[in-house]
Amino acid sequence: MSAPTGPGWITTPLTADLVRGALELERTPRGLLPHRLPAAARAQSPDAQIALAESQPSGVRLALRTEATALELDTLATKRVYVGAPPRPDGLYDLTVDGRLTAQATATGGNTLTLDLATGSADLAAGPPGTVRFTGLPAGPKDIEIWLPYNEITELIALRGDAPMAPLPDRGRPVWLHHGSSLSHGSDAASPTTTWPALAASLGGADLVNLGFGGGALLDPFTARALRDTPADLLSVKIGINVVNTDLMRLRAFTPAVHGFLDTLREGHPTTPLLVISPLYCPIHETTPGPTAPDLDALARGQARFVATGDPAEVPFGKLTLSVIRDALARIVEQRAADDPHLHHLDGRALYGPSDADDLPLPDRLHPDAATHRVIGERFAARAFAPDGPFAPGA
Repeated sequence: MSAPTGPGWITTPLTADLVRGALELERTPRGLLPHRLPAAARAQSPDAQIALAESQPSGVRLALRTEATALELDTLATKRVYVGAPPRPDGLYDLTVDGRLTAQATATGGNTLTLDLATGSADLAAGPPGTVRFTGLPAGPKDIEIWLPYNEITELIALRGDAPMAPLPDRGRPVWLHHGSSLSHGSDAASPTTTWPALAASLGGADLVNLGFGGGALLDPFTARALRDTPADLLSVKIGINVVNTDLMRLRAFTPAVHGFLDTLREGHPTTPLLVISPLYCPIHETTPGPTAPDLDALARGQARFVATGDPAEVPFGKLTLSVIRDALARIVEQRAADDPHLHHLDGRALYGPSDADDLPLPDRLHPDAATHRVIGERFAARAFAPDGPFAPGA
């Protein structure tokens, strides 16, 4: 972390009106820590996975109007290391100018969270803050967004530049509130503006609030209440893969849980366009139940891969697979849509299906890579934001 680089530089206080995409900002001794679930929701879950995922700021960005041609952001990141796996690259910060990706940077330093998939252990080592620098920006007034790394907890410490910075005014764009799993969180996207929801929001002209949580799309009531209480013009939920991953419930519990989740959403958004997205294609779990487990043989070779460990013979007795969940969601939406004309359904295989598996295989058998995120985002935008789509203007 460094001091201002020039005598004319101005430090801009980090305040809530500079931050988009977070549901809550926690004031820390250093600065601000964005959260994508409110404190009341966080207090209701002892799960370390959801605590990690919601504090990783996927879709969170600083939104500024300024004439600055150079700026710096001091942050303290928490970076993950997996025992036995190759090192992960530092998280990228994307800077857009008037909506166009203009620069990318990383921050040195940071805390290190070491995770052992074989034992489930986690060890945190403290590290120093770092500084993200952007220079050579276009002269004159402009709208700037600094998108935070989607996969690193990022504490915001200080913001400064060679000109004053003010909050970006409301541009009149619809707010799209989305909930999903690690695929929505970002998985292995190239950068924060190229996760599939961020790409789709850009193509559709929407302001994204991304509540995609790696491993955390589990129909939790506290997540439903957070969605209910968050203002939005467009709403979508992608349901299924994490329920199978965790072997959380059987079909008997899944169906009323989905109804209850949607009931809660409708308490706060009674007529908002609501799109229910069923699971994308994932070969290991199409007909084989969970739980999902790390492939320890692959891990010993330095590869991160996953396997399905459930027994297909249990499917007739209520065990969930992606195929079972798709059928159930289609039935649920069809039933509810009779009384809810603003409720819509999208088969996830329209975004990534069997025909894509050969050209765009899932590298670890579970998560899409950067190229696949782009395909999914483009396909979603083409369907949801189309003139006759559920997110069309005036829908």
